[in-house]
Amino acid sequence: MWFWEADSIEYEIFKQYERALVAIGVNFALEEVQDALENCSANLENAFRRTIEYVLWLQENQREIFPNAILIRALQEQWQPIAWRDEYLEIPMLQSPGQRWWNASAKMWGKELRNRLVADVFYDNGQEFIKFTNGKELVVETAWRWEWERVLKYANSSTNSL
Repeated sequence: MWFWEADSIEYEIFKQYERALVAIGVNFALEEVQDALENCSANLENAFRRTIEYVLWLQENQREIFPNAILIRALQEQWQPIAWRDEYLEIPMLQSPGQRWWNASAKMWGKELRNRLVADVFYDNGQEFIKFTNGKELVVETAWRWEWERVLKYANSSTNSL
């Protein structure tokens, strides 16, 4: 599902909005979504922002939401945001479980320890993972089920144990 080079502007924009778009229900594994992304030649960020704005409006007005179709149209028709605010990305409903886990881990362990133990929180094939600096990975849903002490032990352990 790599649409752009990892060091490209498009990829950076995608990563900035990916979690919020997944949180509202966009499925990047769908062929139609991938085609729309690959064919988008301009205004990528505007399309992402307008998609998020529109879904928030639909939800507020208790309307039916089809996030994949909305994103596809926004990309194809190069929709422009109407009243975008960067604070939208901090709304809890737009945070993925991994983002919520990342924030909660700072509260539980402190930012310094979290930053020393956690290398990344990332998506792979529609599932969100935590990559620890010891080389181990853990599915975010599993991390939420485990107690914080167990995750901490896992993150501190060498790759040969557990």
